Amino acid sequence: MEGEANSKERLVGDLRNLVADAEELLKATASQAGEKIGVARQKIEQSLIEGKKALADAEKSLVIKSKEAADVADDYVRENPWSAVGIAAGVGLILGLLIRGK
Repeated sequence: MEGEANSKERLVGDLRNLVADAEELLKATASQAGEKIGVARQKIEQSLIEGKKALADAEKSLVIKSKEAADVADDYVRENPWSAVGIAAGVGLILGLLIRGK
């Protein structure tokens, strides 16, 4: 599930960059005239609208998945508090050894 979340975060970041680049392109070509430029600008504007919608959907999905993962983790800790403490202590020990080793 974590890999899926990272992929979605990357997708959201890529979509943000794409939208920003397209908006910049529109600004840069604002003074250009001609039928081909006009058609291209319309296509870019439509793509921007669709890209912003896809970005909003992806962000919403990411938030929902993150909340679901947090709920599952919370339920596990409530049902198995000593296991959770043991796991956290083990992870802390490993991280401490890794940091100390450098």
